[in-house]
Amino acid sequence: MTNADWNFLLVPKVGKTSLIMSLVSEEFPDEVPLRAEEITIPADVTPERVPTHIVDYSEAEQSDEQLYQEISKANVICIVYSVNNKKSIEKVTSHWIPLINDRTDKDSRVPLILVGNKSDLVEHSSMETILPIMNQYQDIETCVECSAKNLKNISELFYYAQKAVLHPTGPLYCPEEKELKPSCIKSLTRIFKVSDLDNDGVLNDNELNFFQRTCFNTPLAPQALEDVKNVVKRNMSDGVKDNGLTLKGFLFLHTLFIQRGRHETTWTVLRRFGYDDDLELTQEYLFPLLKIPPDCTTELNHNAYLFLQSVFDKHDKDRDCALSPEEVKDLFKVFPYMPWGPDVNNTVCTNDQGWINVSGVPLPVDVSVTRLLTTYLDVQRSLEYLGYLGYSIICEQESQAAAITVTRNKRIDLQKKQTQRSVFRCNVLGAFLGRNLQQQRRIREDHKSFYAISTTYVYGQEKYLLDFDFLSEADLALYKVYSKTPCVVIAAKSDLHEVRQHYSLSPHEFCRKHKLHPPQPFTCNTTEAPSKDIYTRLTTMAMYPHMAQADLKNSTFWLRASVGATVFAVLGFAMYRALLKQR
Repeated sequence: MTNADWNFLLVPKVGKTSLIMSLVSEEFPDEVPLRAEEITIPADVTPERVPTHIVDYSEAEQSDEQLYQEISKANVICIVYSVNNKKSIEKVTSHWIPLINDRTDKDSRVPLILVGNKSDLVEHSSMETILPIMNQYQDIETCVECSAKNLKNISELFYYAQKAVLHPTGPLYCPEEKELKPSCIKSLTRIFKVSDLDNDGVLNDNELNFFQRTCFNTPLAPQALEDVKNVVKRNMSDGVKDNGLTLKGFLFLHTLFIQRGRHETTWTVLRRFGYDDDLELTQEYLFPLLKIPPDCTTELNHNAYLFLQSVFDKHDKDRDCALSPEEVKDLFKVFPYMPWGPDVNNTVCTNDQGWINVSGVPLPVDVSVTRLLTTYLDVQRSLEYLGYLGYSIICEQESQAAAITVTRNKRIDLQKKQTQRSVFRCNVLGAFLGRNLQQQRRIREDHKSFYAISTTYVYGQEKYLLDFDFLSEADLALYKVYSKTPCVVIAAKSDLHEVRQHYSLSPHEFCRKHKLHPPQPFTCNTTEAPSKDIYTRLTTMAMYPHMAQADLKNSTFWLRASVGATVFAVLGFAMYRALLKQR
């Protein structure tokens, strides 16, 4: 919110204009005009540091059309009545509120403040009369009794008006039901799940302190933590469990904040986690600015990789190094929709049950691998997913753009004869995920994926090979070289007898003509997982494109690369198993 326009609607002889002038001059005016000129209060003198425009209205000077225009522009409307005039109170419900409601959209009503002026003229309060009105109309944020003459509650009036704009009750709370609205519950539930770092269903003291620092830049003292939990315990039996705050307890606290007029506490939390005034995640939060120069690609960086490992670990409740369908469903409860379809299980490596798993690599990366695929293909979608998972909150970054590495131009890699990339695109054939022919034939047509991504190792370095045009059955693939893109010819179905190709050149002649390495045999018609040697070779060619037609033909070069990959994978998996047991 950058501006707050406050309309003071005229009820005859209630002192509405005097209130405005008393605020500005800090003294009661001797002469009061029919209408005060529009006043702008600069941001640096308001509690919330928001520039504010105060607009007065006079029936004597302005038309109904001008009134309607002011209503449509207002962010909050103060309806002023006189505490010593019953007719002015009656007109609040008989005239002003119906008029305002008729001129505003039902789904985006303007918050109202009831202002009882001239409290210096009576010894009693009008609250007994006003409370039923407040209960009847949920658009009324609060009521303030004040006096323009002795300046009583003048500053408070403007504070509550500004608060009604910046921290409205309407989207959060239903006064009739005395409970949070469904959209507010949904938003706070996601916040709770993101903040529940170990996914045990409660916020322990460490998680509560992290939440407190994240939202309010200050930790809670140990006694303050206990006081919060004691308040919840006194009001509900299942709000605290194992000395931690449950979701029900978390929601109760926010209900309590709102009921006690501390809406700003809940709004501070919601806005810190990316929500706007309509309790939708903002475009700025989900899609932060990320500049990608031409001929550059995007990858997840190491910190994002570690974050996604923690997401996997957090939801792998049975510690079997795989995510069951129920665990995947639990993971995506922080999303507004299910981002994965059945084709995902045919895009990354899975266990024998078809569940996303660690696939024998040193850490549980398949959730990360899926994100790497998304980041390469659609970085905006990857930013969105990281936003739902709370990356910027948990990793204490300005935005999830900090999770993305933009690689340098490929031409620079070729000039320097080395690359910093971790993800390589390769137009190849299937079986990359360790599925043999029999397993591939069992995949339903609507569950097949056009992509496959998995890890390979070159000289002990973990890299990711992104396989386009994923096929369920292998066929001979001839990929002619354009520009300087490394190329290798695959002789598929190598378990069968070689037959004559319907082409003027044999595969070997084709390779000699184009100065390519001889065709590399490959088959997925095996009882075990197909060999991944060819994928190590492809990744090595992508890492060292300048060597594709020279050293890459050397068998010793390939031996060093593949042996290094095997040793690293075995040692890495053993380390992961050891770490897993320690948990």
